[in-house]
Amino acid sequence: MAASIETRLTLYIGLVFISGFSSVSALIEGLYCGTQSCYDVLGVSRDASKAEIGRAYRQLARRYHPDRYQPGESHDSRETAQQKFLFVATAYETLKDEELRKDYDYMLDHPEKYYSHYYTYYRRRLAPKVDVRIVILVTICAVSLFQYYSWWSSYTEAINYLMTVPKYRIQATELAKQQGLLNKTKEKGKNRRSKEEIREEEEQIIRDIIKNKIDIKGGYQKPNVSDILLCKIILFPYHLFTYVAWNCLWFYRFTIRGEEYGDDERLYIIRRYMKMSQAQFDSLDNSLIETFLKQQLWIKENYEAYREEQEEEMKMKMATDPRWKRYRRWMKSEGPGRISFADD
Repeated sequence: MAASIETRLTLYIGLVFISGFSSVSALIEGLYCGTQSCYDVLGVSRDASKAEIGRAYRQLARRYHPDRYQPGESHDSRETAQQKFLFVATAYETLKDEELRKDYDYMLDHPEKYYSHYYTYYRRRLAPKVDVRIVILVTICAVSLFQYYSWWSSYTEAINYLMTVPKYRIQATELAKQQGLLNKTKEKGKNRRSKEEIREEEEQIIRDIIKNKIDIKGGYQKPNVSDILLCKIILFPYHLFTYVAWNCLWFYRFTIRGEEYGDDERLYIIRRYMKMSQAQFDSLDNSLIETFLKQQLWIKENYEAYREEQEEEMKMKMATDPRWKRYRRWMKSEGPGRISFADD
């Protein structure tokens, strides 16, 4: 009986020792409250509620806050009181958050998972304070606004240039006269306007006609909201479905059924052969596009012959161009690869 009691006492002491050692070894320097327990810093138990933790923090904050420090009221120096306040604040920040408190309690209960506690602590501490999705959304919106503003600037620049071209200006003026926009009777009396006001109104009328009647293509075309990045991302599933359906329909019509190409399909094939974007192809003159159709460039052999013909024509132009001849002479005599020394 005595041996049994001694054995039980030894086991109990061992468990108490192991439990105490585990709780001490669970406190890691540099994590949370360091080697002190956050519960002990606030003077609360592990079962304390959120309200009790907040009440304990407010009491200690009033005692150790640097702004409330009075030299005669406490035996602690200002630096010591400030250090204690930092511990109190750290303990409160750790225990007031439910997720952070769970991580801290898990560290106290599982001290053997040393590296896991480091990872959990710094993962939460270094995590961005703002939701990454919000950052991405704001970035996309900013890029979209910049795109739209840039396109409007290019479009306005193109309109301003067309206003200075006599060909388009005369056509717009004639069209305005036909519509009766420039044939208004002159005002008299108080309603009479100055020449500057009349000139400004006429310029605005001509500008509006150029905007509405001239179809600007390519990089200077009128901006469309559906072309900005934000709308493209939103409409991506629709465009993807349209692209897949278009390719399936193309395969069915022209590969399986063997239908003949229409003008749109022929121009599409020609554009693909030329490796041009839709905006670049749309900026070409209509007469040139008609020439492509007449030469049947959607046929691979015809396009290869056309490309070789264009290359030969370009070589002939360069061979007879005086500027190109001067450039070749310069490359032969003084171009890169030759070193000359100036006389001293």
